[in-house]
Amino acid sequence: MLVSRAVLSLTSFPNRKLFSSPSSLARARRLRNPRMASVSTIRASAQKLQSPDELIDSVETFIFDCDGVIWKGDSLIDGVPQTLDMLRSKGKRLVFVTNNSTKSRKQYGKKFETLGLNVNEEEIFASSFAAAAYLKSIDFPKDKKVYVIGEDGILKELELAGFQYLGGPEDGEKKIELKPGFYMDHDESVGAVVVGFDRYFNYYKVQYGTLCIRENPGCLFIATNRDAVTHLTDAQEWAGGGSMVGAICGSTKQEPLVVGKPSTFMMDYLSNKFGILKSQICMVGDRLDTDILFGQNGGCKTLLVLSGVTNLQMLQSPNNSIQPDFYTNKISDLLTLKAATV
Repeated sequence: MLVSRAVLSLTSFPNRKLFSSPSSLARARRLRNPRMASVSTIRASAQKLQSPDELIDSVETFIFDCDGVIWKGDSLIDGVPQTLDMLRSKGKRLVFVTNNSTKSRKQYGKKFETLGLNVNEEEIFASSFAAAAYLKSIDFPKDKKVYVIGEDGILKELELAGFQYLGGPEDGEKKIELKPGFYMDHDESVGAVVVGFDRYFNYYKVQYGTLCIRENPGCLFIATNRDAVTHLTDAQEWAGGGSMVGAICGSTKQEPLVVGKPSTFMMDYLSNKFGILKSQICMVGDRLDTDILFGQNGGCKTLLVLSGVTNLQMLQSPNNSIQPDFYTNKISDLLTLKAATV
């Protein structure tokens, strides 16, 4: 059922080069079910990182998640600046990938700067950017509109990509008065609904997005991510973008195309953009079902840090089937005396 839906949704617009071959269709399936790539692989238990230098020397590029790895909320995690400086001094390419869609790449650049980190905008890849990049990759028609259930980051990236959009934070104040005979109109030119983390989420958005997906022929349902929780503050975990996506799944009875981790879309995009061999990449993250699975689906080395969502008990639980290559407490554990020597 999912496959036929993918074909229907993604061939309804002309010149969609992404789905011109069987391999492209397989890619569509992975976007709908990012976990499928690793289901048949049984991995050995993760090893505690004992030789950081061997790992550093074995790869050319480090991809870092941000929340729980670089920072928690607005607080920088100890040792991050020194670790990034050391890796750059060794000639390593650094890329920062986040599933948080509330900010654009430019806005994330300002956050890095505020925290005292020198990170170029071209090194930052947020799921807000991934949504716009995905629409460009399939030649989404410029005369179609995108309805956004999400925040400013998605709107800014869509605007930069030249797409028409509606929705976003301004719809957070709209209400529905359910009077007898009330009928809710929607824009029939909406060709995609993009759902991300949304602190202004309400019933109006659920109904509007549902109408577009169910009633507009070929309308795409795109999720920036399906994260269960997120770090809005360093005090506790908060309900993540997956809760908003889940509401639309429930009302439409459809599964979204996921462009953020663990989908392979961003990994393929990064590999092509920088000309990186995936075997020469190490993915560093704090989540098993997004960051580590993202790296494994892309054929990369993986390093789990215990400074965010995942703790050692969760990693070693018999119910956990996702095992990274290595794990350590935080990324500053890469700073051994030998590794710090250039």
